[in-house]
Amino acid sequence: MKIDNDNELVRNFIQGDESAFNLLVRKYQKKIYWHARQMLGDHLDADEVTQEVLIVMYKKLHTFNFQSNLYTWIYKIVTTRSLNQIKRKKLMRLIPFEFSKENEIVSDYDIVENLVQKEKLEKVNLALEKLPIKQRQVFIMRNFDELSYEEISEITGVSVGGLKANYFHALNKVMRMLNEK
Repeated sequence: MKIDNDNELVRNFIQGDESAFNLLVRKYQKKIYWHARQMLGDHLDADEVTQEVLIVMYKKLHTFNFQSNLYTWIYKIVTTRSLNQIKRKKLMRLIPFEFSKENEIVSDYDIVENLVQKEKLEKVNLALEKLPIKQRQVFIMRNFDELSYEEISEITGVSVGGLKANYFHALNKVMRMLNEK
């Protein structure tokens, strides 16, 4: 039912119904943001990636082939854009810019209202940042996005067995890092 509804919205958008796209944005914007936030660990970067993904969706939705779930198609775009953002940030750290992102004033935007939850989230994010990207990706998709291994495999192109191995190693490393302190 969810798939049919998404497919109907995509078809309506392709036929020129802009309101169908607005409904898709309302349905997926938070999920896009939170997936990017978990991958990137930063509100501003996640917000930027969310905007990029929505623009890509608007421009490329006509290429959606209805062979997979729209949700899977979107998450593949989010994952790719998040990985690109990670690469850009690494490059920025290597090249000294006089006015880099580190010099910007960042607002004190706090999504987590409870301080204890915020501290736990920060510990998990620090642990995730230390993971290799493939392990981080599968850990986030399994735990935060609650995707099955099959869905993750479809998004990433990695075999289910490879994903399970990466997840096992990621889980062990995160647990070890969280228990160190």
